[in-house]
Amino acid sequence: MGGPSAPGSCGTAAAGGRTGVSFTSPSSAQSCSSAVCRTTAPPRDRPEPTCSDDRPQAAQAAPMAIPPAYVDLGKPARDIFNKGYGFGLVKLDVKTKSASGVEFTTSGSSNTDTGKVNGSLETKYKWAEYGLTFTEKWNTDNTLGTEIAIEDQLAKGLKVTFDTTFSPNTGKKSGKIKSAYKRECINLGCDVDFDFAGPAVHGSAVFGYEGWLAGYQMTFDTAKSKLTRNNFSVGYKTGDFQLHTNVNDGSEFGGSIYQKVSESLETAINLAWTAGSNSTRFGFAAKYKLDPTASLSAKVNNSSLIGVGYTQTLRPGVKLTLSALIDGKSINAGGHKLGLGLELEA
Repeated sequence: MGGPSAPGSCGTAAAGGRTGVSFTSPSSAQSCSSAVCRTTAPPRDRPEPTCSDDRPQAAQAAPMAIPPAYVDLGKPARDIFNKGYGFGLVKLDVKTKSASGVEFTTSGSSNTDTGKVNGSLETKYKWAEYGLTFTEKWNTDNTLGTEIAIEDQLAKGLKVTFDTTFSPNTGKKSGKIKSAYKRECINLGCDVDFDFAGPAVHGSAVFGYEGWLAGYQMTFDTAKSKLTRNNFSVGYKTGDFQLHTNVNDGSEFGGSIYQKVSESLETAINLAWTAGSNSTRFGFAAKYKLDPTASLSAKVNNSSLIGVGYTQTLRPGVKLTLSALIDGKSINAGGHKLGLGLELEA
């Protein structure tokens, strides 16, 4: 009320039409720290101080990024080696989307060595309101596939997928339940293949902390009651650099390095060694953007196989890819492969 404030408490006083807050203690009326606020009537040209944390959002602790799934560890380096090439194939990919939101993907390829033609058709519809995705697949081997996925509905970060395939010619059926859970610093996966002999359980886990990544992948065959796959991986990831190493079944050792040298140039190195073998397999690949619509890719390995690829966006939605594989050990003997790819998207 109108009496003096009790010692060690905050009181209010009016000054110049403004309200101030003061703190008094039995010893002295000292200015309080950020934990205990003390303000007097501030000048009219200054904003009134507050006790809340008004630091910019960037200065506050940011949540850890979600690490990639185990199968995606080292993916940037693999993409430099694999994307932009199509040796020995003439390929056509068409992607369209209807007004109702149904996505159609049609793919066809012809092998220049064997003459075999393969094709596939995929339709996908996303019901975003309920986190559902319906996918239907068909290929020239006459195999039908149906996939239903639900994401972020049962729990935040959880995705559950039901996948079935059926071959009318042979009557063979298969089913799989896949689950993935990802949050800050962790990415987990568990798949179950249903088989008459006994289901197989596939599991994986990736942990990330301040750029470091550690992963484990396993497959347990319930029919044989033993592990049929036992893989470990360790890596480090920053914005323009990634290092990945792995050990598969204790006998295969591999590693890769990816580096984005500049906005136009990306490079990758791949190493592999198998226990009991005296030879180490390695390769080097690079991708260079000539301009926003064109890029050039090249790679070479220790077997003297040289790959070159050129990708050109002819117009929005139309992409052309030319590639060639040259055997450096027998340039005059022939056996080199060419590839042609065309992607259409509307």
